[in-house]
Amino acid sequence: MPVPVPRQRAIPAVETGQAQAASPGGGILKDEAPRKEQTVENTSHTNLTLLLIEDDPGGSTVVPEMLDSAGKPIRVRTARNLTEAARLLTDDVHCILLDLALPAPGRSGDADDELGVLKHVLELAPRHAVLALTASGDAERAAEAVRVGAQDYLFRDELDGRLLSRAIRYAVERKRSDTAERRLAEGRLRAQENRRLERGLLPTPLLEGSSLRFAARYRPGRSRALLGGDFYDVVRTADGTVHAMIGDVCGHGPDEAALGVELRIAWRALTLAGLCGDQLLNTLQQVLEHERSDDEIFATLCTVDIAPDGRRAGLCLAGHPSPLLARPGRAARLLPYDNNGPALGLVPGARWPRMQVELGAEWSLMLYTDGLIEGRVGEGRERLGQDGMVDMVRRQLGEGLRGEGLLRAAVNEVRDLNGGELTDDVAVLLLDRSV
Repeated sequence: MPVPVPRQRAIPAVETGQAQAASPGGGILKDEAPRKEQTVENTSHTNLTLLLIEDDPGGSTVVPEMLDSAGKPIRVRTARNLTEAARLLTDDVHCILLDLALPAPGRSGDADDELGVLKHVLELAPRHAVLALTASGDAERAAEAVRVGAQDYLFRDELDGRLLSRAIRYAVERKRSDTAERRLAEGRLRAQENRRLERGLLPTPLLEGSSLRFAARYRPGRSRALLGGDFYDVVRTADGTVHAMIGDVCGHGPDEAALGVELRIAWRALTLAGLCGDQLLNTLQQVLEHERSDDEIFATLCTVDIAPDGRRAGLCLAGHPSPLLARPGRAARLLPYDNNGPALGLVPGARWPRMQVELGAEWSLMLYTDGLIEGRVGEGRERLGQDGMVDMVRRQLGEGLRGEGLLRAAVNEVRDLNGGELTDDVAVLLLDRSV
């Protein structure tokens, strides 16, 4: 049964290219100045606006009265060509009604690409819903238009107010749904890529043959960042020595993160090649000087080499906080930092003394970056500091926390004391030896 067609009226040619709206009484309302910040994603409290792109030089395309779901008139703008369409395609347009008979740019109706004009509009307005308008005898091309990217199609000789209003609302909602689904898929893909990158960029400890246990926590300071400027690594060399290091490149951007990865890889290669102490740090400083993007960039570093018997270690500090040592029956304490050398990249020809440290038979050694100690305590300007961190870890050890659980509790408590996420990167690793 044919659908009753309500009173229809041609849009006057003199108003072509102007923003228009069909009023409930049948008159033409001049549209308000285009409002910015409105897209297909936010239409619940605004009048819908349709941009008609048609090829009739007489301006006789019939657009019936249309109301949205709230009973408000749907505004209509018209453009005779794509140049006018680009000018009228402001952010408050929600849907485009495109005449497929319009020639594509640079073409004169070339049959080799009958949908060239649609493809151009989809490139011009990727965030807008698009309805294809064609003759009723051209159903095949109409269906192909949907396959190419239009939300729906309409036949020119069947335009009806209710049908067109419903098609516009449907197209807008479908575009919104498609956009949300695409963003969700992109988010999932990004998360998968991040997990793959994380596995590749964060180190896998080389501790085969060692009795030491290893745990680590990493939290970048940048929002949604994968890595920050902090870095760490642990390897065991052929002589049975376990080497651990942790470092921090100043800054929090992707360049600093990339430099941190380079320094970590260089440290592992140099350590496996047999370098240690001052010789290793001097070579790392050369790497940093060649790879940094700015002469002001520097990096702090802490390296520890634990003897094969596990009872003593060598410690080198390059402007970095000293590790924390915990042993049964004794209060956790910081290792000596009197011979702390300068950060890498600050002093040409600097030296970094290697200190001998007695660990004992059973111990836990925690290396960390300054993000763990520079968070605020409460709403004031007071920071946790090294003393506050030592007190916190002592209490957590007294509560029986060890390994991963200890690091997780430490990072979470520092964040809670700060009143929210920390702005600095945080890296912390723990080596345990038990008898």
